[in-house]
Amino acid sequence: MKIVGLELGERSYPILIQNNLLTKITIHLKGHAPTEQAVIISDQSVSQLYGETVSSALKNAGIQTDLFIVPDGEDSKSWKTMGNLLTRCIQTGLKRDGLIIALGGGVIGDLAGFVAATYLRGVNFVQVPTSLLAQVDSSVGGKVGINHPMGKNLIGNFYQPKLVLIDPMTLTTLDKREMWAGMGEVVKYGLIWDEAFFKQVEDSLHTLIHLKDMEAVADMLAFCCRAKADVVEKDEKEGGLRRILNFGHTVGHALEAATDYHYFKHGEAVVHGMHWAAWVSRQEQFISESEFNQIESLLKQFAIPVLPDNLVAENLISRIKIDKKQTGKGLHVVLLEAIGKTKILKVEDMTPWVKAWLIYMQKK
Repeated sequence: MKIVGLELGERSYPILIQNNLLTKITIHLKGHAPTEQAVIISDQSVSQLYGETVSSALKNAGIQTDLFIVPDGEDSKSWKTMGNLLTRCIQTGLKRDGLIIALGGGVIGDLAGFVAATYLRGVNFVQVPTSLLAQVDSSVGGKVGINHPMGKNLIGNFYQPKLVLIDPMTLTTLDKREMWAGMGEVVKYGLIWDEAFFKQVEDSLHTLIHLKDMEAVADMLAFCCRAKADVVEKDEKEGGLRRILNFGHTVGHALEAATDYHYFKHGEAVVHGMHWAAWVSRQEQFISESEFNQIESLLKQFAIPVLPDNLVAENLISRIKIDKKQTGKGLHVVLLEAIGKTKILKVEDMTPWVKAWLIYMQKK
């Protein structure tokens, strides 16, 4: 088992990584989130695969268990779905010492975590991420929330789980599109944190994406979780350093919103957003042409949707202007000073960069 600790004083928790961990969930709950009552929140696809496994394990340990299932996809991160889940928590009689378990990908982790943060002013929750994106990024760090029709994650909170349980074997049931989407967040950690890790992913991209070496996959998961934990420990609520985790996300979130959350998966939009950030970094001469070419070459290998033909700069820019990271003085934009090293600029207007990048992309 690989264990990554996230140290936040009384809000500290471990991230456990091990094959077939789902069947052993109750062993680890006893030490970190003991309870006699649990609600599992999952989506339709994941619940069909793992809902019975986790429910049975809890029930066999004498834990009263309910499974709440929501529709697949980003649309479930909404006021309507959240309200329905809160109502069901009330109806089932979930108490203050009960537990909410987020079983699924990033959407479920964000949604279930926000339900936990608000129900009875906060009950314990545990992240059990089943997608690559959730395992390497969104399940760690305590960001929870839902979307608004005008923008991504505009409603939410910082609320840390009691435990993160990662079973790499769940990746074997993902389709390749989900794997490619998650790999975008993996590459992000190489770009913002560690050049050697970037090169490692560059050299073994297809081995990792096709799960040909599960030990290497577990090492990859542990590295990303450790990197994020290091950042969150220094800046839990994004007052400074944690901003680097948004690399690629400002334009990525705008792409998601501009296409009504149905065209791109989150990780796919982030890949395009990272390309934008790398391209701007090159235009501003923060990175060399060879570094940009190296980044672009890797991102070109990603099997993800291209930018829509009808995408216009004004639509992206309008979404960026209501980005949740906006301040009265502008937006902190995360760029690169080198592969493995970030540079943060406060920018009042990203319009010229967005327009020029779209022209560049249309010529590719």
